[in-house]
Amino acid sequence: MKTTDPAPGGIEKGEQLSRQLSSGQLGMIAIGGAIGTGLFLGSSLAVHTAGPGVILSYVIGAGITLLLMGALSEMAVAHPTAGSFGVYAELYWNRWAGFTVRYTYWAAQVIAIGGEATAIAIYCQWWFPDTPKWMWILGFSLALLYINARSVGSFGSFEYWFSMIKVVAIVLFIVFGVALMAGLTPRPAIGFANITAHGGLLPTGWRGVAMAMVFVIFSYMGTEVVAVTSGEARDPRTAVPRAMRTMVGRLILFYLGAIVVLVAIVPWNQIQPGSDVTASPFVKVFQLIGVPAAAHIVNFVVITAAASSMNCNLYLVSRMMFSLARGGYAPAAFGRVSGRGTPVPALMVSAAGLGLATLVGLWYPDGAFVYLFGVSLFGGLYAWLVIFVTHLFFRAKWEAAGQPRLPVRMIGYPYTSLLGAASMVAILATTWWVEGMRVTLIAGLPWLGVLTVAYFLVNRRAGARPS
Repeated sequence: MKTTDPAPGGIEKGEQLSRQLSSGQLGMIAIGGAIGTGLFLGSSLAVHTAGPGVILSYVIGAGITLLLMGALSEMAVAHPTAGSFGVYAELYWNRWAGFTVRYTYWAAQVIAIGGEATAIAIYCQWWFPDTPKWMWILGFSLALLYINARSVGSFGSFEYWFSMIKVVAIVLFIVFGVALMAGLTPRPAIGFANITAHGGLLPTGWRGVAMAMVFVIFSYMGTEVVAVTSGEARDPRTAVPRAMRTMVGRLILFYLGAIVVLVAIVPWNQIQPGSDVTASPFVKVFQLIGVPAAAHIVNFVVITAAASSMNCNLYLVSRMMFSLARGGYAPAAFGRVSGRGTPVPALMVSAAGLGLATLVGLWYPDGAFVYLFGVSLFGGLYAWLVIFVTHLFFRAKWEAAGQPRLPVRMIGYPYTSLLGAASMVAILATTWWVEGMRVTLIAGLPWLGVLTVAYFLVNRRAGARPS
């Protein structure tokens, strides 16, 4: 397939990343990046905010995610590169957009890694309440850094099986929940009574549904990893679209099924009574229905899920820093790869989030997860906003240049991309009124201002070229 390749294009120069990932690995890596703390821990905050109305929030989130995948898959097929949407923004919007989105996404994912590590510590403390958080954070961090420093093939295999554990666990959770709801166990049938018995479907009104979107959309974030992995896919033209289709379909099915079962089995006001997260709601479900052995199994699964998501985020941040270095926006050393084709220097500098998580866990042991969640949310929302806006420029310039029709096309263009961008702006604004989430804007907007100043300084000094 012919692609545009302005000198800077998304093609890495010099030492190359290794193309070892199959479409099956791409799909499971994307699921691994998405299914993590957002669902297994953050969903409790969403339920606390919207009650059973959180089901509608997840439906809306699924729609937005479908729009994002449509826009992103077009660009990923045209330009399979590790820089992904940062390169697309630079090529089709402007260099400032490419610079800010890559650094913002990198910083947000670095902090998200810290959030995942903190979540693992919370899960482990459910078993060992007297152990310090920093011990768990440090142990898991060292193990996952080692895995990422090896070849991308090792990372892909590891993430494939980690993601498979999560998928099997969610399927079993849904099956077990449906059995309880239908009365296929010795217990009386639960049905859907809990969804309407405690204040109705919308106990906090449509306002609650809208505010819960702040937490729900975070559950879907990570799906964009498919575009980042396209730079190391064996056959990006066929592998990337296939991975995106299968991943999004499975993700929506798993999320909606799990959330419906969650609020149907246990009254929503018992899942997360306050704003301080102390355990996964999926673990609490089995505690509340009196199945302690199953609760221990689920706790192991959610630890695996967080480790998988953390592992995937380490991959993401290392590739984003690699792309920044290749574009002249970061030290050139971060653009080098090992003999196995892995950007180890970029990985090591990106591990800063693990140190941050350790410090936050020590200084703010009770609210660490919510704080890290809010800060990293800004980067995810900003990245999605840039993807939608970039797609508006991409399609127009691609067609104006007389390029061949792409095998993947976004339906409803340009209205669907405009709708997606408007949704991101609305969710960003909503964070101001959600308990504990003001930090999203308080930290995010000044960060953008600092990046803008840095961009003009770097651009003036080095005359940076698009990557």
